[in-house]
Amino acid sequence: MVLLSSLGANVTYVSHADIGGRAGFGQVVPEPEGELFHAAWEPRVLALTLAMGATGSWNIDMSRAARETLPNYSKLSYYAIWFEGLCKLLTAMQLVSAREIASGHSLRPPKPHVPLLAAAQVAQVLARGTPTLRAPSARARFAVGDAVRTFTGEVPHHTRLPRYVRGHVGEVELVHGCHVFPDSSAAGEGENPQWLYTVRFTGSELWGPDGDPGSEVSVDAWEPYLEAA
Repeated sequence: MVLLSSLGANVTYVSHADIGGRAGFGQVVPEPEGELFHAAWEPRVLALTLAMGATGSWNIDMSRAARETLPNYSKLSYYAIWFEGLCKLLTAMQLVSAREIASGHSLRPPKPHVPLLAAAQVAQVLARGTPTLRAPSARARFAVGDAVRTFTGEVPHHTRLPRYVRGHVGEVELVHGCHVFPDSSAAGEGENPQWLYTVRFTGSELWGPDGDPGSEVSVDAWEPYLEAA
């Protein structure tokens, strides 16, 4: 599939966004509440991303995969990541060429029948969102209170299971129903709905002797990520 090869979905897949629990990224600098943008170009990138997402050319999981596999991810600001990811998707789907992006204008006729997001529709589209809840095809394997262990190994594709919780034991806190499985969705393999749970971990389970035994971390995890502990 063109999209998969373009986004780097193979055995060397690396998520540069999976940095939870890792040190060495410098001090966290709080920003004023409600400060959304830091440069005039940033809201334009947000608008472009929303407009292209509304065309249905890709889904949110493909978008996340495109961003997290950017080799210069750690050197980019938030909206620069969005822009680079958008360019990656546009060229992967052959909606534009790298030459057109560099020139700043079209060099060929646009593709026909691509849905457009009109300005008057933006508020309604954002309010509606993209619901991911689906009807289950099987019963949930786990219930609230069950002890579960997360998947331990490497994941050679996009996943929503953070590395810092892999292989650890937690307790099911909530059952959210069946939702689109991002690992399949990002690969263009369909929605493949799976049961979604919130799993609670203690600080000592995640961080060992250095962890605060009184602290807890809750993570949303799809059923394929889990096994009974």
